[in-house]
Amino acid sequence: MNRLLFAEKKEKGSVLEQMDAIDRKVNISQELIRVTNQQSNLLNRQINANIRSIGKLREDLEFLKKDYAQLIQKSYQNKLNGNRLMFLLSSDNFFQAFKRMQYMKQYANHRKKQGLEIMTKTEELAVRNKDLVQQRKVKDRLIAENTKVKKNLYAEIASQKALLKSIRQNESKYAAAIDDKKKEARRIDREIEKLIRSAIASSNKKSGSSSKTSFALTPEAKLIASNFSSNKGKLIWPVEKGVKSQGFGVYADKVYPGIKHQNNGVIIATDKGAEARAIFEGEVMTIFTNKNGVKGVYLRHGNYISMYYNLSKIYVKKGDKVAAKEALGEVYTNRFDSSTKLKFYLYQDTKKLNPEDWVYRL
Repeated sequence: MNRLLFAEKKEKGSVLEQMDAIDRKVNISQELIRVTNQQSNLLNRQINANIRSIGKLREDLEFLKKDYAQLIQKSYQNKLNGNRLMFLLSSDNFFQAFKRMQYMKQYANHRKKQGLEIMTKTEELAVRNKDLVQQRKVKDRLIAENTKVKKNLYAEIASQKALLKSIRQNESKYAAAIDDKKKEARRIDREIEKLIRSAIASSNKKSGSSSKTSFALTPEAKLIASNFSSNKGKLIWPVEKGVKSQGFGVYADKVYPGIKHQNNGVIIATDKGAEARAIFEGEVMTIFTNKNGVKGVYLRHGNYISMYYNLSKIYVKKGDKVAAKEALGEVYTNRFDSSTKLKFYLYQDTKKLNPEDWVYRL
């Protein structure tokens, strides 16, 4: 998170980026603490169960030792008194005498084997218990570290709020920036919708369909769309490494929570020089460049469209068939704040989809 979301202290101009990153760091730290607490509790239960098992085995072993000692004692006494010999000699025939001899041997060996097996199990449980105790120490240490991290993060948030306060003093300037941000988002949405409708019209014209809102699918396209749909929730990330910087849908402004923003895709922060990659097999439907020179790629998967926006370089061309994980282009790195972010969108025909529902753990 520190590396990808640039949460180190910077100039006030990037305070919103810092605030957003720190919020997510706090949430992740809290989740990590919750998980490690659960792991520690689980280990405690396993340790207690092992202790009870060891105690029970020790009782069983002690009982068997006493029982075995009595057996040895009685066997010795019987041997001295000649009772063992008499037991054998009192047999009706040789076969019965042989069976009695075998019985005495087997009984003694069985008792001995039982004692040895329980001793072995006790040793194994003792080793396991030792390992669990060590793991619990590790988890306790991790929890303590996470708690410390969370405390530090809250301190960072306090400092960020102080910066936010200074920004709010120049409300008109910030309001203008918000307005520009919303205008840019609406412009991108219009661009996307226009390109999709144009692609649908162009594709349907070839097949003789008059629909302007949905693709007329060939049997091959239907198969691709079906495969894409069946992989819902399991699709790969559009970058090899990254962190979700902004999710899908409506979200509150960091400075003025009463102001809401709409994000029709997801924004993923990644490393400088990172490449956008296809989340599924498909065909390059459109490549475009905006007025600032930032590029984007549209991939078609039957009647599904995945869009990779904010690229500085493009590796593919319109009409190319691409495979899952194939590199499409390099993600643009902002020269002012050094952030590298991919804007990723997902559509079914002209319907907006939440990529978080489709991409694995996005």
